[in-house]
Amino acid sequence: MDAALLALAADGTVTHWNHEAEQLLGWPAAEAVGRRGLTGWAVRGEDADATESALLAALRAPGRQVHDYALLTKDGRRVLVRGQTSVVPGPDGRAAGVYCVFTAVHAQIGLERSLALSEALGDDAPWGVVLVDADLRPAVVNAPAARALESGRDALLGRTLGDLLDQGAEEVEAVLQHVLAEGEPPGLSDLWVTLRAPDAVRPRRCWRSGFVRLTSPLSEEPAPLGVAWLFQDVTDAKQAEQDGALLRFRTQQLHRAGRAAADCPDPREAAAVHLDYALAGFADHALVDVVTPAPGRDGGDGGAGGDGAAQDDAASVRLRRALASPAGSPGPCATPQPSAVPVAYAAGHPARQAYARGGSVRTSVGAAGDDGWAAARRWPDGTVHGLCVVLRSRARTLGVATFLRTPARRPFDRADAAYAEEVAARIAAALDLAASSDG
Repeated sequence: MDAALLALAADGTVTHWNHEAEQLLGWPAAEAVGRRGLTGWAVRGEDADATESALLAALRAPGRQVHDYALLTKDGRRVLVRGQTSVVPGPDGRAAGVYCVFTAVHAQIGLERSLALSEALGDDAPWGVVLVDADLRPAVVNAPAARALESGRDALLGRTLGDLLDQGAEEVEAVLQHVLAEGEPPGLSDLWVTLRAPDAVRPRRCWRSGFVRLTSPLSEEPAPLGVAWLFQDVTDAKQAEQDGALLRFRTQQLHRAGRAAADCPDPREAAAVHLDYALAGFADHALVDVVTPAPGRDGGDGGAGGDGAAQDDAASVRLRRALASPAGSPGPCATPQPSAVPVAYAAGHPARQAYARGGSVRTSVGAAGDDGWAAARRWPDGTVHGLCVVLRSRARTLGVATFLRTPARRPFDRADAAYAEEVAARIAAALDLAASSDG
């Protein structure tokens, strides 16, 4: 057996002494077996009574007894060991002797500490712990990890990571393979993962992860048993960090756009500058359509909310293209030549809806697919998300600004709408100034 073992008859004679005991204390079995007691050779005289009394106490006490002993090596050194002693019954059922399994205390304490740590990580740790075997399949999953994966602990065992994670599984497996092969784990990393469970409460998560290779302490060469993956959900903190960075960037863009527009002699050029700066990191295309008065009408106070004047019917309002970003290759926004030809927006178009509401309208292609979706709205090919905001200046609605995104970007949200409204207010002020100058 792996642990040291000695056995004593009822009279204290050593009857068994294994190879591990010889390695630990240096006494060969030939010199140990047959001796009466341990005094004078395996135990110092001053320790003999307490040690032998503790060993032979198992003859009269049921169950397993655990004690610490100070034994003596052949070269005279004292070794503190922890032994588990049990009675050996004879053929008649009476106690015939005792056997003691013992190891060095420091090794035993290290083993117990490792076991206690493993149990604590597996049950009580405040972060998720997944022990992955050499085949990259979970072998042990603690309760926080099971909650993060939104599954039962037993249901996760033996499954591939691809069964549990939709996005992020390849990144996690790459790190696990690196740790198994190289042994040196990378530093902490923030991994964005998406759960494969269709009814996940929060499908996309950010887990701050650390990885440790597990090797057997009993093998001569370090053979990897697997990897311990420890992670903590930092989605809220990461999202707040990203939102803060995005807000700072957009504030800087508005500041830069204002400084650049101030140097433009033509207000229409200033409006184009505002649109150019707004596109960076926000949208792929942008359009600006201004209201063209219908024959016999003064369009200056038309639209949503103009000094109590009658509101134009959204279906009959005429919108003319004033600014547009290049639909093919990147470049500055172009100012089309003045034309009275209105843009052919159908009834119910998001731009008309925004004009009628006097606010912003968000739209996306949805699950039906993008076949003809952008073309039906007179938007560039590849558009899947749109945001229309009104251009307001001096209590008048001057037109509509439209921001468009391709599939590489996420849909517009409320924060995007608020930013677009701020940009639209600056564009509207520049266009209003241009119209006043023309008048």
